[in-house]
Amino acid sequence: MRSNRIRTTVIAATALLAALSLTACSGDNGSTSDNGKARASAPAANSAATQSQPPAAAPEKDATGADSGTQNSGTQNAGTQNSGSDTTTNNAPPATNSDKGTAGSVEQASKTTYSKPVTCTGDNTKTAVSKVSRPINHLLLTVTNTGSKLCNAYYAPKLRFDDAQAVFPILDDSQPQAVVTLAPGESAYAAIGLTGEPGAGPAPRKAAHLQVNFAGKSNIGSTGTPAELKLPANTYWDDNGFVTYWQTEMADALQY
Repeated sequence: MRSNRIRTTVIAATALLAALSLTACSGDNGSTSDNGKARASAPAANSAATQSQPPAAAPEKDATGADSGTQNSGTQNAGTQNSGSDTTTNNAPPATNSDKGTAGSVEQASKTTYSKPVTCTGDNTKTAVSKVSRPINHLLLTVTNTGSKLCNAYYAPKLRFDDAQAVFPILDDSQPQAVVTLAPGESAYAAIGLTGEPGAGPAPRKAAHLQVNFAGKSNIGSTGTPAELKLPANTYWDDNGFVTYWQTEMADALQY
């Protein structure tokens, strides 16, 4: 009996030892939760390290890198361009007389270059007479300043055909708003309507010469030397004709 108990005890102890041995071996080689945690925690640690790295480094690069530098450069360039544009605009030279055309040049010259105007007469002008196709029975007088000073062409030319005693009638409706002032080289114009309505007076008379007298500022009589002109062939006039005031434009004279 005793030996049976001893055997039973030995067998039980042996079985217990075997079980313990098996448990130890299984802990060394098996896939346990600890090992699993160790494997899983390593990537987690790596991931944490990755996240905690250069968010600081990346901003540093942005602050000094190409993108940031390009933006700053663009801003500076834009500022430079704007500054250059403003400087150019502010320093642009004023328009010259050539930009305004010949009329502007003469007008500017008349204000700054020449002295007080004198009266236009035959002494400081050249006068010409010519036929025009429209209006019919009209001549055109052109007076050009040939002097070195401004001259005023006052009122209207005072005309005499050949040896006529009376001055040719002046058309009051043609009076301009201001005295015509001519700079050297400039011209003024007056139209001569040779005849009135047909049958309204004596028959037209043929003329070969025309005397042009110039009015002074007071418009009393005439002043200076008159211009003596040869008329175009077959020029006829009558007492119902007229001459206009001096005009700055040819078209303004020929509208009457």
